[in-house]
Amino acid sequence: MTRKQNIIILILGALAALGPFAIDMYLPGFPAIAKDLKTDISHVALSLTSYFIGISVGQLIYGPLVDRFGRKKPLIFGLSLFVLASIGCAFVPSVEWLIGLRLLLALGGCVGMVASRAVVRDVFPVSDIPKVFSMLMLVMGVAPIVAPTIGGFVTASLGWRYIFAVLTGIGFLVLMAVAFLLPESKGPDKTLSLKPKRVLGDFILVLKEPVFIVYVLAASTAQAGMFAYITGSPFVFMNIFGLSETQYGWVFGSNAFGFILGSQLNRLALRRRTSAQVTLRAGIVQFVAGMLLLLGNYFGFLGATGSLFLIFSYMFCLGFIGPNATALALAPFARNAGSASAIMGSIQMATGALASALVSTFHNNTSTPMMAVMAGATVISLSLLLGFRKYATRAMMVEAGS
Repeated sequence: MTRKQNIIILILGALAALGPFAIDMYLPGFPAIAKDLKTDISHVALSLTSYFIGISVGQLIYGPLVDRFGRKKPLIFGLSLFVLASIGCAFVPSVEWLIGLRLLLALGGCVGMVASRAVVRDVFPVSDIPKVFSMLMLVMGVAPIVAPTIGGFVTASLGWRYIFAVLTGIGFLVLMAVAFLLPESKGPDKTLSLKPKRVLGDFILVLKEPVFIVYVLAASTAQAGMFAYITGSPFVFMNIFGLSETQYGWVFGSNAFGFILGSQLNRLALRRRTSAQVTLRAGIVQFVAGMLLLLGNYFGFLGATGSLFLIFSYMFCLGFIGPNATALALAPFARNAGSASAIMGSIQMATGALASALVSTFHNNTSTPMMAVMAGATVISLSLLLGFRKYATRAMMVEAGS
């Protein structure tokens, strides 16, 4: 990689991490927010719901925009909206205002998730894309480790409103980096229409590509297990395994590190195997880890230590699956990579939200709901990878011909 390419990867990693960072950073401030705005935590949590809605819908909006107007103009608009919404969140007078502005915050921040994947498809050869996504994961993976810590420190030292002051500063720095350091990777394409009928037609064209469908669904279901883990882990780790809040933080961080470690070792694995081969092997190991988690906890032969090891293994495998499946899904697209990226992001958020909802809905004061959703996610993901292996061959042909 050249110095210029490394700078691009660093900026793209910051862009992709901005949206998730805005989630994790303010979570420790929930009790303080509820007290200050004279409401309860359940109402504050609606600001998280509105944020997820904004991410899902916003990606579908930005997909056609980054294809039609180029990558930088939508990025500058979205990041500006993110900065303004962050300022607004710092001064909200009520929880209703917080819920609404968090929606705008997501609509601004999610542009980075769409554009970063599209820029990677523009700039790098298809054969290098899995390695690039692995490098992006290194930047993105830091967010769930450091964001809650920063949020907790800021809340305790300065108050929860300063969390959004920090987000404002981060958003502004990323905006400046995009404006002055990120080159335009794809200029405007006036042949692409923004009329709803044409946009829908472009989306349908993407969805007709079987390679895209198989690898997006395989990656999304595998990642849905992570959302189930995030939702259920506070109760399982602290109430069932008996970890303290501090211990939970360390374990959560170590599992995030497992994800990062897998994504970095993926670059070494790709020297000997194709992206499709690495994805399948990681899917098999993740399936085994998921099933052992479910059976071991349900029948009681797996203790806390064994469970934590298997969850670490689960996240470690996800570090291999995510970059490779993303690269394989985007490989068939060049002209409308933005639309493909948008659909991918929306599907991932939808499956993640579904997994989270299932864990919450079937909560029964045991670890079974979390473990069952994690195991079920691996079953679906591996079934897709095994059942549609012929598309792996097709994807590899695209990769080789790049």
